Amino acid sequence: MEHITLGSSQPLLIREAQVRELLPMARAIEVLEAAFRDWAYGRATNQPRQRVYTPQGTLHLMGAAWHSKGYIGYKAYLSFPTGTRFHVVLASAHTGELLALIEADWLGRIRTGAASGVATKYLARENACTVAILGAGGQAATQLEAVCAVRPIEQVFVYSRTPEKRETFARQMQNQLGIPVRATDCIEAAVAEADIICTITTAREPILTGAMLRSGMHINAAGANSMARRELDTFAVGRCERIAVDDPQQARLEAAELVVPIELRKLSWERVQPLAHIVGGLLPPRQSAEEITLFKSLGIALEDVAAAAAVYEALTAHTP
Repeated sequence: MEHITLGSSQPLLIREAQVRELLPMARAIEVLEAAFRDWAYGRATNQPRQRVYTPQGTLHLMGAAWHSKGYIGYKAYLSFPTGTRFHVVLASAHTGELLALIEADWLGRIRTGAASGVATKYLARENACTVAILGAGGQAATQLEAVCAVRPIEQVFVYSRTPEKRETFARQMQNQLGIPVRATDCIEAAVAEADIICTITTAREPILTGAMLRSGMHINAAGANSMARRELDTFAVGRCERIAVDDPQQARLEAAELVVPIELRKLSWERVQPLAHIVGGLLPPRQSAEEITLFKSLGIALEDVAAAAAVYEALTAHTP
């Protein structure tokens, strides 16, 4: 195990391979669910993402505290043409002592998937068994893995603009999950039989329209987190009877799928519910088999701090 030295403390330096080993999906879902529940009762705090722009690239900063567990921290990442680099700093919420510096590419992927897993647990039908994944990039696998962890999935359809990517993704995930995963060449075919839809693309214009939705669907919209990008059109959002977000404050800054319909007076912020309040029992989960439900995922710092805490605890539990 590696350490970095700052003053008298000995914080851990936790590498990507260790995160992969120490944070399985089931644990990630469990710890995020606990963090959301605590947030509902004032035992956690989240600060929306801030961005610092330069002509060459962007610094993204986001912080949170999980008071009841004694953790505070932040994620910072730098996105430049040469690539994106992620790290999380985890500290004691009691003393401010630096506990760990964690490489956070995989941590970000698994916590984004786990957030959709938590939302699916509360908002999808209990008998939902078919999934459509729109997008086959680096974040898609954990979206599917998380949904499969909370619902009895029997069939998956995947769409990507790139035939090779969707075919490769289908083969890999079928081998990993042991269920049929079929690549499709159009979005309509992918979602036609889906009970759950996960959008995890880099699309700037909507790819999922209201005309494609059916009664009883649940949607995890996880690809867009800026005002320049939308995966769902206004009609699709308008058809959703129940809409949840990971952070309503951050949604006002980043969720174009919600801001555009609100500006068009097709939606109001009063209809947008905090996922934490649903998890914490302050608001009800899905109320009928016919509802169309939506989780707009932005990716928040509390998810990073919770996931980082789980990695840190797993590592220190095995350290003499």
